[in-house]
Amino acid sequence: MSDAREVICRPQWTRTWWCLAGLGATAVLAAVALWASTGEPAWPAVGIPSAAACLLSAHRATARLSADAHGLHVRTLLRRWDVPWSDVADLRVRLTHAPTSRPEEFRRVGVTLRDGSARMLPRPWSRGAHDPEFDAALEALRALHRRHGTPASDHLPVLSPRTAGRGWAGSLALCVLLSAAAGVTAWHAPDAESTLRAWTSARPCAAGTPAAERADCLTTVPAVIERTDPRPPRKAGRLYFTGARPLERLVVSQEAARAFRPGDRVRLTLWRGGVRKVAGDRYVWHDHIPGGGDVVVVAAGLALAAGCPAARVLLRLRGRHRPEDEVLPSALPFAAALAVTALWLLPLAYLHPTAPLGSPATITWTTAGALTTTALLAWAWRATGTRPPRAPAPAPGERDGDGDGEDDVFVAARFLEATEYNPHHFGTHIVVGGGGPPAVVPHAGPGRYAARRIPADRLTLREVRHVRGGDGDTVPASWHIADLDDAGTPVRLAASPADLTRVLRALRTAPPRRERDRGTARASGR
Repeated sequence: MSDAREVICRPQWTRTWWCLAGLGATAVLAAVALWASTGEPAWPAVGIPSAAACLLSAHRATARLSADAHGLHVRTLLRRWDVPWSDVADLRVRLTHAPTSRPEEFRRVGVTLRDGSARMLPRPWSRGAHDPEFDAALEALRALHRRHGTPASDHLPVLSPRTAGRGWAGSLALCVLLSAAAGVTAWHAPDAESTLRAWTSARPCAAGTPAAERADCLTTVPAVIERTDPRPPRKAGRLYFTGARPLERLVVSQEAARAFRPGDRVRLTLWRGGVRKVAGDRYVWHDHIPGGGDVVVVAAGLALAAGCPAARVLLRLRGRHRPEDEVLPSALPFAAALAVTALWLLPLAYLHPTAPLGSPATITWTTAGALTTTALLAWAWRATGTRPPRAPAPAPGERDGDGDGEDDVFVAARFLEATEYNPHHFGTHIVVGGGGPPAVVPHAGPGRYAARRIPADRLTLREVRHVRGGDGDTVPASWHIADLDDAGTPVRLAASPADLTRVLRALRTAPPRRERDRGTARASGR
């Protein structure tokens, strides 16, 4: 796919994609012919998906990327464009995750231009975290960029759903949609409350009540159940009536469908054009008529749900000046504040939908809840803040050694690369102190079982930074990353800021291995 002078990325299974495009085009022509001859409106509904499948397959079959000394050349079904290397500021990788039972990771390559705009390349792309062909093509493109262009940096930005470079338009649209749904639902609350009061105060119709006025009073008619149909879990049941009188079937709860039996004689209560009650000898079913409290609770729930995408938008606006591949803090603190708000707001909305401040008790309840929510939101704002990472400064009185006389301290930290002291990424903690050298262990202690000594004399600290998209989704956003040089090999150490400072100090003050071995030999010679 690539060499030192040119990179060409062609689609795989080209013939298969062209065959699918041909089948889609045939289906479109057949649907158009049948629609013209029969006039059935169902044929356009068949032709539209076929046309979409045809265009998608043709696009997959024609998408092509080539790169040479002059720049990037992109060819697709509907578009062709070229960009010289002098206009390319940087290459980057975009990660997306498919919402399936087995989450799949999709990787695509994009370019950032000198004018600040960004474009996605149709090739190469990869399904999965480990694809040697994708990695080789990406490295070849970067080599051409370094040779014939001027990259902004040697770092490869990786954008994931957690990083600052991803857009927030989707979260904003979801927030607006949920807020609008909450407003429309709350607008119907007075009508629902009025309907519930009318049902509660309704009385049986008198004998001489005209048919036009029977909608607002209760009409009772006899019926015989022909059969019942209990539905599977989470689905409503059905009652079928003999002779389809006064109606053919009625949707009821599962409990009602199981309680009634074929042949039961029941009495149906009609009100405002619907069956509101089915009374039998063994069971009585009541239709649920939502009141103002039910509607306001739904509206409040939608408003609280809109707070989650609003928090994501807030965090992205707050981190808009950060590097595009830097991982943003999680919105879970704001979600926790919204969950606690639901504990006091939803009961208040249900019990007092129309007058939440109508009594001293509700005023006290609302005031206490509002103060709690305000305090939690302030805590969430502070918890999602970031502080600039920095290398640990020498502590007062710091000396070389491992803390002889102190107990072992196990901190949650891990190397992100597989090395001889972290084989197969087995380490989850690092143990320091206790008179022993810093070591990687696969447990949280106690004891140094299966510990692998860290060669501190080989490690050199380059920088301490925030988490980036290329560090993986398993690293918490609140952690920091220490970029280390292990005798010419870059390695990354991840931990919370306080734990990372402790580990770096232990690595810096650990004596070289030879000095430790001589000290151990002298101690044993005594």
